[in-house]
Amino acid sequence: MKPHNFLCPKIVSLIFVLLIKFQGVAFAAENHEKFLKCLSLQSDTIAKVIYTQNNSSYSSVLKASIQNLIFSSPPNPKPLFIITPFHVSEIQAAIKCSKNNGLQIRVRSGGHDHEGLSSISDVPFIIVDLVNFSEISVDAEAKTAWVQSGASLGELNYRIAEKSQNLLAVPVGTCPGVGVGGHFSGGGYGALLRKYGIAADHIVDAHMIDAKGRFLTRESMGEDLFWAIRGSGGSSFGIIVSWKIKLVAVPPTVTVFAVPRTLEQNATRLLHKWQYIADRVHEDLFISPFLYRENSTMVCLFTSLFLGGVDRLLPLMQQSFPELGLTKEDCREMSFIESVVYLDGFKIRESINADVLINERFVKRFFIGKADFVTVPIPVEALEGAYDLFYEEDPRTYGLLVFFPYGGKMSEISESEIPFPHRAGNIYTLLYYAEWQDATDEAYQRHLNMVRKLFNYMTPYVTKNPRAAYINNRDLDIGTNNKLGHTSVQEASIWGKKYFKNNFYRLVQVKTMVDPEDFFRNEQSIPPFNLVKDEL
Repeated sequence: MKPHNFLCPKIVSLIFVLLIKFQGVAFAAENHEKFLKCLSLQSDTIAKVIYTQNNSSYSSVLKASIQNLIFSSPPNPKPLFIITPFHVSEIQAAIKCSKNNGLQIRVRSGGHDHEGLSSISDVPFIIVDLVNFSEISVDAEAKTAWVQSGASLGELNYRIAEKSQNLLAVPVGTCPGVGVGGHFSGGGYGALLRKYGIAADHIVDAHMIDAKGRFLTRESMGEDLFWAIRGSGGSSFGIIVSWKIKLVAVPPTVTVFAVPRTLEQNATRLLHKWQYIADRVHEDLFISPFLYRENSTMVCLFTSLFLGGVDRLLPLMQQSFPELGLTKEDCREMSFIESVVYLDGFKIRESINADVLINERFVKRFFIGKADFVTVPIPVEALEGAYDLFYEEDPRTYGLLVFFPYGGKMSEISESEIPFPHRAGNIYTLLYYAEWQDATDEAYQRHLNMVRKLFNYMTPYVTKNPRAAYINNRDLDIGTNNKLGHTSVQEASIWGKKYFKNNFYRLVQVKTMVDPEDFFRNEQSIPPFNLVKDEL
């Protein structure tokens, strides 16, 4: 569901908001006290962590975890209650009482959801915000860590580096503020994917609460459900509260660079050549170009993480990508934890501490994103055609294309190993991204139009039958009518195959076993068997 103040005509928006308010009033009049009484009977402590719409802290708690400001705007539907649990029993109470009173649950761990499904809904709902489930326990000797879903990637990186003297890590994304719960459950990739795969490949245990309110471990949930929660988005099956991950080795010294090239400096030729080496270079080398407009030209910024020193990097670059002309002066050696900060765009400081990776993560902004997968290099003339779309836009519109390389370990793991299927055959992921700070309809429309134009333009050059998509860049433009109800057969098969390929069918089977009544659902959740049986 898109934010209605942006995407719908004013009168439609007004009708929708009034309808949601009417639903909320109807619920409050009939079941408000009943729901609260149910909670109190289930948990002695939950009164301290529940916020009603009449609570003075309700608004601040609601907005605190929303990182995408699109979903903080007033006309968006609000939850009837927000629960910020400290204990599993409080989550169990929320599930049971929501089921008994006809409420939907939205779960959030970091609030970066591209479509806002963790914060808004078009039916009466509550939010279970896992912000207080943020404990991290690292066992450097065993090379494992337990992390709760409400922790951030930045804090997880920091705690692992702290306990391992910068010699261990976990393959996660480069945005420190993203919550562990959503990132892990959707797959989670970052600059280590060519060496080690994605985050979900390294999950070895999990704790979750299912639709019956049961606390489950890997052993008690069984291998089918454990398989399903690692790369499907997770929220279709229950509330995952913590994850056990196997850590990976990183060298004491890594090397980074960020080398810009304009059109006048042969940016197009360099980007075209990169496509032929991106997935073939040494697995220790990750090169990710960013393409954007700067004044009257286009810039391609080649960013990189290399797991080793500069003296080893330069010969590899000379062998595989001499056209870039990388020099020693372009490179910086640092620890892996410093590279996490560097790749996120922060300046390296004298010391990397928790403040840099935790407290500075909350830079709220408006943003939109989509994703594609590319298996055949995009021709030069097609890249040049994309430039025209950038030039057509208002100069105030900030958008970019991010090219995220595959190969290495990603080509060695089977598509069916976990629900995340995007493995061998992909050269790179293509991300379409726009962000801005101007809280106006006009700014939103400009950036939305740009992303959609770029996405549509690239149709001939990306994967087909289906055009693959990534669940952590959830996109309600594909195969959905943006309504919550039980997903139709046609809708489920369209977006299900794009996100999960043939793994979608196994996910449906698991959903049928653990949540046949479809309690945990959203606009693109996995439906149970009876809703898609014609496709099976």
